[in-house]
Amino acid sequence: MNKQKSNGKIWPYAIAIAIALVFVAAVATVIIAHKLPVEDSDTYMMGYHEADAKANDIIKARIAFDKKFQIEYLTEGLSLDNTVLKYRVSTLAGEPVDDAQIKVIITRPNKHKYDKELSNPSESQGIYTFSATHLDVAGRWNIMAKIKVGDLQRFFNVKADTRTKDAYQY
Repeated sequence: MNKQKSNGKIWPYAIAIAIALVFVAAVATVIIAHKLPVEDSDTYMMGYHEADAKANDIIKARIAFDKKFQIEYLTEGLSLDNTVLKYRVSTLAGEPVDDAQIKVIITRPNKHKYDKELSNPSESQGIYTFSATHLDVAGRWNIMAKIKVGDLQRFFNVKADTRTKDAYQY
């Protein structure tokens, strides 16, 4: 049994190699992160810094709006060629609201390249209908609406998919 003891010269090399690997991994992370595009969040049709600063005001405005009005998303599904968005705005008693202002932005999650802004819908009995629009890519879409009635306003966001008609969430 010949046991040979290490003379301790391997540890400095192992530590140096470990430090070099950590440094290379950090540099690679920075390079990869720099190449990937960063898209700002626009959940409330504003940058995330502004939304964060106004978070309490947005929540209070939603509560005040919901005390008087209700919103229904009536769109029957998204399609690439003929998407018609519909919303119903009514009082809590069910009476139609005819003087609401609605602005809608249809956007892909984390991509602003395909954004579509819709305004000036036609209105009939509290149902606001936006003219047909073309969507550029199949898949998931975020539909962000800003509804304003008088001095009350609310954001109403829906996630939908062109591949499945019944797939949407609020």
